[in-house]
Amino acid sequence: MSASGELSSALGGPVLEVAPRLLGAVLRHGDVAVRLTEVEAYDGADDPGSHAFRGPTPRNQVMFGPPAHLYVYFIYGMHYCCNVVTGPEGRASAVLLRAGEVVDGIETARVRRNGAADRDLARGPAMLCQALGLTIEHNGDDLATGRVRLELPDPPQPGEVGTGPRVGLRDAPERPWRFWLAEERTVSTYRPAAPRRRRTGP
Repeated sequence: MSASGELSSALGGPVLEVAPRLLGAVLRHGDVAVRLTEVEAYDGADDPGSHAFRGPTPRNQVMFGPPAHLYVYFIYGMHYCCNVVTGPEGRASAVLLRAGEVVDGIETARVRRNGAADRDLARGPAMLCQALGLTIEHNGDDLATGRVRLELPDPPQPGEVGTGPRVGLRDAPERPWRFWLAEERTVSTYRPAAPRRRRTGP
């Protein structure tokens, strides 16, 4: 089986099985590589927290394609976030890459992150993309053969993985679909969604 086929097979299962499998994986772009320590699962049409909950759009179409591709989106008019597409083609699901440890290219990552502490270089989804130099131009990249590569290690042991609610969600916030490597200092801080403000004016 080709490298692309092997990675697609490994990532082609249900998103809740694939997500913890990504912990400890290395995402590499150019001379910078990040070992993933925290991820979140999003399950398409079965998940109101997912970008794909209401079906395909120009923004989320990569999620409906084959697994082992990168889904990158722009948020708050200033940040990029990246996801690994999982599951069979046509059933949109993806894993948000929330945090990691820079293991190669740390000097480049420090410059991109404006001198942030090493612990914080990729500690959060936007910071992870910034450290790796990922933008919307990398949306759809094949993670086996493209500019951005994913290297899977052996799966972590159950006792090494923590689970809890996803960060900042108003829709389906109670689902424990965030996974992280226990005792890792690069895991981000959990924050629930801010409550919606009630309108008091006209």
